[in-house]
Amino acid sequence: MFSEPPERTGEISYFQAIVIGVLQGVSELFPVSSLGHSVLVPALFGWSNVVHSEAASESSFLAFLVGLHVATALALLIYFRRDWVGIVKGFGHTLATRRAETPDERMAWLLIVGTVPVGITGLLLEHPLRTLFAKPLAAAIFLTINGLILFGGEYLRRRSANGGSAPTRQLDTLRYREAGVIGIFQTFALLAGISRSGITMVGGLLRGLDHEDAARFSFLLATPVILAAGLYKLPDLFGSLGEGIRGQVLVGSLAAGITAYLSVRFLMRYFETRTLTPFAIYCVVVGIAGTVYFGVVR
Repeated sequence: MFSEPPERTGEISYFQAIVIGVLQGVSELFPVSSLGHSVLVPALFGWSNVVHSEAASESSFLAFLVGLHVATALALLIYFRRDWVGIVKGFGHTLATRRAETPDERMAWLLIVGTVPVGITGLLLEHPLRTLFAKPLAAAIFLTINGLILFGGEYLRRRSANGGSAPTRQLDTLRYREAGVIGIFQTFALLAGISRSGITMVGGLLRGLDHEDAARFSFLLATPVILAAGLYKLPDLFGSLGEGIRGQVLVGSLAAGITAYLSVRFLMRYFETRTLTPFAIYCVVVGIAGTVYFGVVR
């Protein structure tokens, strides 16, 4: 519809690379699911080469996504560079003292505890979940569910605040088991349509964090996961799957990195005073529309 698909399954054009790169950079951090949008948008555009390769066990497109994930993670590392310097130093200090006392030291271990559930689940279930659910209709349904999760998180947080029972908490006061629960929430982002940042922010809100701290913890927690997912499959780009797309990878990664940095910069300011509700409305409206289109019209 927008461009002719390349001949080899999974290959993409430079135009597609830029569009998907921008889409990744924005939707990975906005609580609207990058995986869901990477399924829905190509299907709407008629990019059959992309749609078919997303559910494949191996394809050039999946190798292309490796670059986008690495670029997104690097953008997060650059934006939160001061946080990460303190966290890494704090982690090193805890190894020497065997205690976690300062905010940076505790944050290092909170992130480790929060990362373990999605790390294990991703290694075991990422491939079967992708091949089973990386389809437009399923993505639209899960995007609707994602919107309802965001609505539910805001409702429960508001009800707790109105009842006077919502504690005022600093981010580093999270308990390790609470970080583990938020990490478990993050595993649901393996389903196309469920937002990693959205569901972990809801987890933070339910534990008494404000929107800004919930967003900060969500983005810090996502960084090692996104980076590891990219680096784990990086060798694919240097093998046969990377042939013919390395230029597209560079262009798409540049687009993803720039938009990811601008997105996190915007969102950290946005969540100083605002909520998840507009994103919830977007997900429900787009999700229902996609469900009707892919389930009934097509």
